[in-house]
Amino acid sequence: MDLSFLQILWFVLIIVLWIGYVTLEGFGFGTGMLLHILPRNEKERRLQLNTIGPHWDGNEVFLLTAGGATFAAFPEWYATMFSGMYIALVLVLVLLILRISAIEWRGKINSDAWRNAWDYIHFGSAWLVALVWGVAFGNLVQGMAIQVGTYGAAGDPSTFVPADPTQVDAALGQGAQHFLTGGFFSLFTPFTIVAGLVVVSLFLTHGALWLALKTTGDFSERAKALAKKTSLVSTGLTALWALWALFAYSTTWFAVIPLALAAVGLLVSTFFTLQGKEKAGFFAHMAGVAFAVVFIFTTTVPFALKSYINDAYGLTLVQASATTATHTVMTIAAVIFVPIVAGYTIWSYLSFSRRLGVESLSEEPAGLHPTKIREFENA
Repeated sequence: MDLSFLQILWFVLIIVLWIGYVTLEGFGFGTGMLLHILPRNEKERRLQLNTIGPHWDGNEVFLLTAGGATFAAFPEWYATMFSGMYIALVLVLVLLILRISAIEWRGKINSDAWRNAWDYIHFGSAWLVALVWGVAFGNLVQGMAIQVGTYGAAGDPSTFVPADPTQVDAALGQGAQHFLTGGFFSLFTPFTIVAGLVVVSLFLTHGALWLALKTTGDFSERAKALAKKTSLVSTGLTALWALWALFAYSTTWFAVIPLALAAVGLLVSTFFTLQGKEKAGFFAHMAGVAFAVVFIFTTTVPFALKSYINDAYGLTLVQASATTATHTVMTIAAVIFVPIVAGYTIWSYLSFSRRLGVESLSEEPAGLHPTKIREFENA
């Protein structure tokens, strides 16, 4: 069965939301990944965090909206993916909560030990969440251990009865469902691990370019020098992984189009970065990452989730889709609210577009002094 206009529209909108999250929050994660690499003292760490201060929480809206849109527009996609990925989902949530807590709480108490503890939490969670997102994207391209069948007893793997791959449609009509039958460790393969490293390298470069663009003086020059090194690694690693994905796992010929555009973006970014033009390098890198996200999703069409056990077990976008009425209501809501969110996002970045320098920071870090806390406790 062919996809309807509204099904295509919402698949595209979900891709756009992921583009927003990865391109905007990508440099936020990259900034956290560099927190114990680039700064040389406390003032430089504060400077680095101040560059993402007005933006990081707004960027998370794209993730929440992408998840909500998937749940509403393609409910079986959402249900199948997360029904067997509880551990992975909880891991992502814990890492995101730790990162958010570290950003919010590091400045609450004026103590080096307090700040260092939260900075290491921020640093570690940023690296790990980038790796996990990469593994997740790799699984979308590679496919997962999805089967169609029924359980004799709910949740008991020993009672699962898979459907005949040649009779999947008939089985679905008789009550069978798509299930992710692999465990947590089935998500990790050579291909998906390399995908994780690709995202880590891209976020690292994105963060370095952002810091070069948003800061002044020696700190900006060091960020620029680091970006020159990481851009070569990230572009090369991404090219190798993307070709692997295209020839081994892509289900559509037109995935080569976003792949070519992603390659152009990353190569142009590397060229400008090596020339010391951080602004052009940053925006070209953002374009390259955006087209890489498009490439990831287009390699799966017509599936929402591919099965590496048997192609017949794959969950198609049509099978995963909600009703036309649901899509219609969602489209009306999107027409109203998407321009508002887009306008606010653009306004926030334009409002905080100036570069920051360490000279603009106060000598004394913010936060309550530890002795004051003890006074409150003894009061």
